[in-house]
Amino acid sequence: MNLKQRSVDVYIPDATPITLKRRDLEFLKEKVSATSRKRIRICIHTSDNDLIHEMFIVNRYDTYIRPHKHLHKKESYHVIEGKADIILFDEKGSIQNIIPLGDFASGKDFYYKLNDPIYHTMVIHSEYLVFVEVTNGPFRKDDNIFAPWSPDEKDTQAVKAYLLQLKDKIKDFKSGSAGASM
Repeated sequence: MNLKQRSVDVYIPDATPITLKRRDLEFLKEKVSATSRKRIRICIHTSDNDLIHEMFIVNRYDTYIRPHKHLHKKESYHVIEGKADIILFDEKGSIQNIIPLGDFASGKDFYYKLNDPIYHTMVIHSEYLVFVEVTNGPFRKDDNIFAPWSPDEKDTQAVKAYLLQLKDKIKDFKSGSAGASM
């Protein structure tokens, strides 16, 4: 598949019908380290105004997905390669659920869908996480509400501290210990 670069971390197909091969995802894995946010994607939809947005995404192990919720969106992930935890929070930042994800062969859940406006994030446990995300459009930045108790991704020191704290809270939650709030 020929791809056109739309931005440093977004590619779009250059032909129809749209098909992808392993090498297209390998291409993304080669390019992801050069992105500031350590994530990159191929958008299959043709416009931000499309009603369905379908994206093949590669995130590195050190990608920070700021906890957020979507007011008017549903989203699903289908893992192709790698492992991650989806963390669901209450409004105050307490962990409510952890969903371990992996590819089909891993025996873990390989598919996840969130229909409700719940704060969530992802913690990656492999060098790369390769997945398909599908959500409804059109894309509007203000449909994402960032958790007020989480640091902005531009504050790298706060992000590092937050991720260390979050990983401790995840361990506590998985072991059944109290105090899994942020």
